[in-house]
Amino acid sequence: MKDFLKIHERDNVIVAIREIAAGETIALAAADEGQQRFVTAAETIPAGHKMAVQTIPAGGEVIKYGFRIGNAKEEIKAGAWVHVHNIKTALGDLLEYTYEPVPEKSRQAPAKQEFFNGFLRKDGSAGVRNEIWIVPTVGCVNSIAQEMAKRANAKIRGTVDEVIAFPHPYGCSQMGDDQEHTRTILADLIRHPNAGGVLVLGLGCENSNIGELKRYIGEYDEERVKFLVCQECEDEMEEGARLLDGLIDYAACFTREKISVSKLVIGMKCGGSDGFSGITANPLVGRFSDFMIDSGGTTILTEVPEMFGAETLLMNRCASKELFAQTVSLINDFKQYFKDNHQTIYENPSPGNKKGGISTLEDKSLGCTQKSGSAPVKGVLAYGERVSQAGLNLLSAPGNDLVASTALAASGAQIVLFTTGRGTPFASPVPTVKISSNSALAGRKKNWIDFNAGVLAEDALLDQTAKKLFDYVLSVASGEKVCSEKAGFHDMAIFKQGVTL
Repeated sequence: MKDFLKIHERDNVIVAIREIAAGETIALAAADEGQQRFVTAAETIPAGHKMAVQTIPAGGEVIKYGFRIGNAKEEIKAGAWVHVHNIKTALGDLLEYTYEPVPEKSRQAPAKQEFFNGFLRKDGSAGVRNEIWIVPTVGCVNSIAQEMAKRANAKIRGTVDEVIAFPHPYGCSQMGDDQEHTRTILADLIRHPNAGGVLVLGLGCENSNIGELKRYIGEYDEERVKFLVCQECEDEMEEGARLLDGLIDYAACFTREKISVSKLVIGMKCGGSDGFSGITANPLVGRFSDFMIDSGGTTILTEVPEMFGAETLLMNRCASKELFAQTVSLINDFKQYFKDNHQTIYENPSPGNKKGGISTLEDKSLGCTQKSGSAPVKGVLAYGERVSQAGLNLLSAPGNDLVASTALAASGAQIVLFTTGRGTPFASPVPTVKISSNSALAGRKKNWIDFNAGVLAEDALLDQTAKKLFDYVLSVASGEKVCSEKAGFHDMAIFKQGVTL
C-alpha cells in the first residue's frame, strides 16, 4: 500500500494515503544524482490530507492536480500540514473566458459491442427497471400517494419490480421559474423509461394541476400513463387501486431483452467527498465514463457549483465554440444565482469535506471534475432538459445530493453513480450506485456502499478497476439491486427557487 500520492509532477503538496506521524520522514523520489529526496512531517498529517513538500511563501500558490487550489495565508514550510488554517481560496466572482480547445484524444472502439438486459419501451427508449410510479402533482396528496403504493405493492406480478410513490412539497404556491422547474421535473419523471406505468395523482385546485401538467408531458401512451384528480371522485383510494391494477397488468407484459449500451444514460455525482475522492472514486468514474462513451453510451455530469475553479478544464474540452459559450453561461449564470441571493460564491466545502481533507472549493472542484474523464463535451443541458446528444453532457443543477441526483434522473439517466468519502444512505428516482473513495468506509458501511474505489489507493490498476465497475453497472442495468433499493429507499427533490405564496 502506498504511503502518499503526488498527483502531478507540478504539485507542491502530496496526499497522505495513511496517517503520517509527526517526525516521520517520507522518501519522495530519486534526485538526478540518484539520491533520495526526503521530507519530514512537521506535524501529524491525517489520511486524505495534504503535506507540503517544499516551502510555499505567503501568498504563494498551493498546487494539487497540477493546478492552483488556493493561496498560502502564511509561509508554509516543507513537511507542514496544508489545510484550512493556512490556505485560502483564490476564486473571484464572474469571469471572462477564452476558448482554448485541447486536441481530442484518439479513442479506440471497444473490441466488442456491449449489451444489457433491459426493458424496451414503445417510444424506443430503454428502462433498467419495470416499476410503477405514482407522481403527485402537489404535496397535498403525498400521503394518499404513499398509501396507494403500499396497498398496490401487495398486487404486483410478472416483471413488475415495485410500486413507488414520489412525494414532494411543491406544485402550488409557486411563481415564475420556480413553478416551471416543478412542472418540468414532474413531466420528465412521468416520461422516464424506468417506469413501466405511471399514475399522475392530482388534488384539483393546485397551480400545477393535471390539465396544466399535460402541456409539459406532451404526447404519451394512454395505456402507460393514467391520471386521477382526487377532488373529482368519491373514493380516491378505490379509484386509484383500479387504475394501478390496470397499470400493473400493462407493465407486466414487458420482459427484459438484450439492448445495446448505446441506449444507456448514466448520471455522475459526488457527495460527502474526502481527500481520497479526487484520487480514487472520481477518476474511476471518469475512466468508466470514457468506457461508456467509447461503447456508444451517454454520461451526464452535474453539480455546477463544484465545477467552480476547474471549469476551464471542461470548457476547453467542448466540441464546439457554441458548446463553450453554453458552458460559460452554465458557470456564470450559477455564480449570478449566488450573487442574486447575496451568498458567497466559493463557500462550498462542507464540514465533512474539510474533515476528510478538502481545504478549498478549487480543491473540491478539481477532484469533482475528475468524474468527467477525458471525452469531449458534446452537450450542455438546462435544469430539467432531457438529454439528446450521445457522449459527455454537462447539466445545470446544484450540488445538493438529492436535488442533483433527481435532476440527473429527470434528464434521462437510468442509473446514477454517486461517489462518496463519508457515506450516505440516500436514493434517487433511479438506481443509485454508491462508490466509496476509501476501503475503510466500504468495510464499515456494507449496507450503503455498492462498489469500493479505495482499492486504487492500495495498488489496484485504474483500467482494470474501471472495467469491473463497467461490468457491475451493466449488471445493475440488467436487474441487480443496489443497496438503497434493497433497503426500499426511493427519494426525489426538486430545485426550489423563488418565493412561496
